[in-house]
Amino acid sequence: MTFSIVATDGTAWGVAVASKFLGVGTAVPAAAAGVGAIATQSWANLAYRPDGLAMLRDGKSAQETLDALTSADELRAERQAGIVDAHGRAATYTGSGCNPWAGGVTGDSYAIQGNILVGAEVVDAMEQAWLSSPADAPLTRRLLAALRAGDDAGGDRRGRQSAALLVVTPEGGYGGGSDVFADLRVDDHPQPVTELTRLLDLHDVYFGKPDPATLVALDGDIADEVRRKLAALGHDDPDLDKALADWAGIENYEERLVPGKIDPVVLEKLRDA
Repeated sequence: MTFSIVATDGTAWGVAVASKFLGVGTAVPAAAAGVGAIATQSWANLAYRPDGLAMLRDGKSAQETLDALTSADELRAERQAGIVDAHGRAATYTGSGCNPWAGGVTGDSYAIQGNILVGAEVVDAMEQAWLSSPADAPLTRRLLAALRAGDDAGGDRRGRQSAALLVVTPEGGYGGGSDVFADLRVDDHPQPVTELTRLLDLHDVYFGKPDPATLVALDGDIADEVRRKLAALGHDDPDLDKALADWAGIENYEERLVPGKIDPVVLEKLRDA
């Protein structure tokens, strides 16, 4: 009922998944920074998530963890799962009782699996999309590219309903207060992967970090323009950094603030406002 990819780029770990199932993001994905990522599906055994992460923390490889989980599961013939560990070792499992088409592939740093699919072409397309994506691209984008490829290839043969993306990296969360860089879910939608793409675009605007090479100094004509636009919006503190921070905080762009400078993304949003 699901197709997924678990993967790492060495600094982040994540899962992307889609299914004809309500709220697939509540059931399939799990990940911990510096530990690994897990997808559990096809009559998903949700205990695979905490139990698997605990085994990975204890030093078991992806394959050892998957072997331990399935060997202890009386319903393993109905299960499907994929794991990638802290070192990029990957494993996938498809029980003999999974509904066809069902199967998976692994490679260095990724595992891809699916069941009740239109055919093997779904997993093949996902693998090709992963392998052809730039290695230096954000993991969120590489995972989503693979998921989109699977969806375009036909995906779940029953149809579409939900999709999710989970990516963790050390101190990657809002304000650095957690490791959860992205946790996006589309629980019920006619085009969930397309909607997930829209959400990731918004996520990158609000929570992406500014590129130091593109920052614009808040002086001269730019400072005058920014001051005028902020004043028109009711933010007229004589301290320009503070006025900008007041507006950015209301609009949720605070992650992109740099004292004495302005991110072009924020400048564009201010001009639009």
